[in-house]
Amino acid sequence: MTCHEITRRHAIAALGGGALLAALPGEALAQQPALPPLVKLVVGYSAGGPVDGAARLLAPALAQELGTQVIVDNRPGASGSVGGDVVARAAPDAALLFFGASPTITINPHIQRRMPFDPMKDLVPIAPLVDYTNVLVVNKDLPVQNVAELLAYAKARPGKVFYGSAGIGASNHLSGALLEKMAGVQLTHVPYKGSAPALADVMAGTVTMMFDIIATSRPFIQSGKVRALAVTSRQRNRMLPEVPTMIESGVAGFDVGGWFGLYGPARMEPALVARINAAAQKALAREDIAHRLREQGYDVWSGRAELLAAKGQADRSLWALASKGIEAE
Repeated sequence: MTCHEITRRHAIAALGGGALLAALPGEALAQQPALPPLVKLVVGYSAGGPVDGAARLLAPALAQELGTQVIVDNRPGASGSVGGDVVARAAPDAALLFFGASPTITINPHIQRRMPFDPMKDLVPIAPLVDYTNVLVVNKDLPVQNVAELLAYAKARPGKVFYGSAGIGASNHLSGALLEKMAGVQLTHVPYKGSAPALADVMAGTVTMMFDIIATSRPFIQSGKVRALAVTSRQRNRMLPEVPTMIESGVAGFDVGGWFGLYGPARMEPALVARINAAAQKALAREDIAHRLREQGYDVWSGRAELLAAKGQADRSLWALASKGIEAE
């Protein structure tokens, strides 16, 4: 299931009564509830990373649409859980909003032994923002040309095909774990402190393969330093149109990716949620914003709060399979 394919019935059921009202503009939006003079977008990762970059791009546009100051507040730690917990405990006045990456919402609850909050209960979805697709890349000298050949190569060498990731519990780690389960192969995971060093070791041949964000791998694919075998979305990606999907490559049902969404404390008033949602949709509709997001490798994912709620629940169920037996350090 992609971000754009969730049915309305599933979305309405996922969001629930009070928050559903927040997704509907109607009378609640017309009331235009007051906003604080300063809104902080809490990012659960350090400055300079992909989540931080997207937040800093969107903050000025949101400020313009909301008519109030909007800044980014980095609260790194525990794969985004520190920042999410800060917002979950905050006053529901929109002074603190969570600029959440999908792993914090959908993966962390499965692998963190002491996660300080429950994203499904302690945060209210406000607006979907962007989504992105990963690509499976392998060392250029590996004697395989497609996913079928890679899987045959791995089956002939159980445990001897190594895949890198940004760390235990990262979405590219669990993408590899999901491939193991779906394809019946035994791979060996090698966690790194970020995707960049993992990709460097794929190029060096230290590890065999990894799943990586298309935007960061694309220059190395084009220069021939790594070989792209498949993208992880249901449809082919506009940035790598010649690369087949995992489903096309024979791994039925392999449709995974990542996304960012805007959340508030669960006690936030529906009218306030609706106002912020409308502002986010207007910001994302600006061509200058959409263009800059595409340059960073993202696709605009705009819509009502119910869409974000349903996608969060669907992906949390998907990652439950891949994360079984995995625990964050």
